[in-house]
Amino acid sequence: MTGFLVRRLVILLATLLAASLVVFVVLQVLPGDPAALMLGTGARPDTLAALRHQLGLDAPMWLQYLRWIGGLLHGQLGTSYTYSVPVTELISQRVLVSLPLAIIAIVLSTAIALPVGVLAAARRGRAADAAAMGVAQIGVAIPNFWLGLLLILLFAIRLPWLPASGFPGWEAGVWPALRALILPSLALALPQAAILARVTRAAVIETLGEDFVRTARAKGLPRHAALWRHAVPNALIPVVTLIGLQFSFLLAGTVIIENVFTLPGLGRLVFQAIAQRDLIVVQDLVVLLAGSVILVNFAVDLAAAWIDPRQRRAGA
Repeated sequence: MTGFLVRRLVILLATLLAASLVVFVVLQVLPGDPAALMLGTGARPDTLAALRHQLGLDAPMWLQYLRWIGGLLHGQLGTSYTYSVPVTELISQRVLVSLPLAIIAIVLSTAIALPVGVLAAARRGRAADAAAMGVAQIGVAIPNFWLGLLLILLFAIRLPWLPASGFPGWEAGVWPALRALILPSLALALPQAAILARVTRAAVIETLGEDFVRTARAKGLPRHAALWRHAVPNALIPVVTLIGLQFSFLLAGTVIIENVFTLPGLGRLVFQAIAQRDLIVVQDLVVLLAGSVILVNFAVDLAAAWIDPRQRRAGA
């Protein structure tokens, strides 16, 4: 197990370093000058040069990269060009929206998908299977932003039960804040639940055809017991992997939904920073989101190894 962990940690660090380098290089080659955007097109050249020097934009790229990485390692993420506040403060405010949104969405997705997928696999070829997979196919085809608009139309306009947009903040109370996250969480969770249900069904059906399940059935084990004791636990590897990938997507890829529901989260901050060419905010946010995806995948690897010891031996 120690060798497995060491190998995964080395891969984790190498991937984080490669991701930071890619993010830095890509953003450096984008057109536009942050100093010119801050001062406007009518700024004098000497004023632009002074601001570029103050921001460190006149240094060589390799030196800018080393300064940036050093700041990340020490928790110094710089100051936003647009908001004139530390990036750490911006991220700490926005993550209090995006992280609960992603957690609620993945919990809803998993709670819906696992029972539906197992039921469809247990009723393979029957009406329940066809109905569940039909609904899942529709869920896969519907874009989450369009589903979000439908939810607003139904539950915020026709039935004014939930707010259509905005976020009151956690200081307004837990329930008002959660009410503002219900509709965007559903808009994110339902399409992901459709994908997860299909994967769960396929994994359980494949496991039901394995020799150990047939042997258990031949020894007289009831079908439902064979399903829940042997098939479902052994089908969890691809399911857990997909849940980890979905959580990464929900944490880092909620730009559209946060704009639809006007939520002040990380996705909306990325969108605003790109539009304003706020290079410091974009760099820090993208590398932190990429790092969160890599860390979630690392946790998924550990969870898969814990579920299936054969992966630990293969990794060693």
